[in-house]
Amino acid sequence: MKQPPHHSQQTRLKVIAGIPCFNTSRSIKDIVSRARKYVDQVIVIDDGSSDGTAEVAGDAGALVISHQKNLGYGEAIKSCFKAAGANAADILVILDGDGQHNPDEIPRLLAPILDGEAELVIGSRFLTDEPNMPRYRRFGIKVITFLWNFGAKVKVSDTQSGFRAYRREIFETMPLSEKRMSISIEIIEKARRKGAIIKEVPISCSYVPSGINSKAIKHGLAVALSVIKIRLLIRLTA
Repeated sequence: MKQPPHHSQQTRLKVIAGIPCFNTSRSIKDIVSRARKYVDQVIVIDDGSSDGTAEVAGDAGALVISHQKNLGYGEAIKSCFKAAGANAADILVILDGDGQHNPDEIPRLLAPILDGEAELVIGSRFLTDEPNMPRYRRFGIKVITFLWNFGAKVKVSDTQSGFRAYRREIFETMPLSEKRMSISIEIIEKARRKGAIIKEVPISCSYVPSGINSKAIKHGLAVALSVIKIRLLIRLTA
């Protein structure tokens, strides 16, 4: 493991990378191999893949935990949290297995935690001058983030980023209920309630060219509705 900046041997913490994935056999070998340079262990959550993702990830050196069927992103994140706790992680970094996130940027997310500046670090796609993102996706994320930030005590630029780093205090004890992509916002709110310090760092992102489709629209609407639901719950329980 290549030690990130300021990571002294006296305060050495166990870092695990969690990679939720679904049918990513073409990219997962490279992602696992590159992530292993910066962490002590890589855990892949195979969310019911049918293309041999689990076998490829295991051959690349990852500990693989498989869902028997596709349960969705939220359930995969819960499995990441559970597996990190079971394997005594002090810090958990989560990144996608489809090549969207650059494993070589893992040290950038670890640095604020290792320096004692944050308990949750979010890799933001909107802290760069020109985010490499399809326009429809950028618009959707901006709308969701606006809905979240409206009246929120903790404002972030990219609520939907899946490239994150967590201290044990966050991932080990946080009860989560959302089953799909809206879990990203649920985590931010529950971390805020725990008094966690949240910080964003800029990241790059790669996308496979694709047009807007009904699935993308349905996903965006579902997340937006979840944001509204979570905001209402906050008001009721404040």
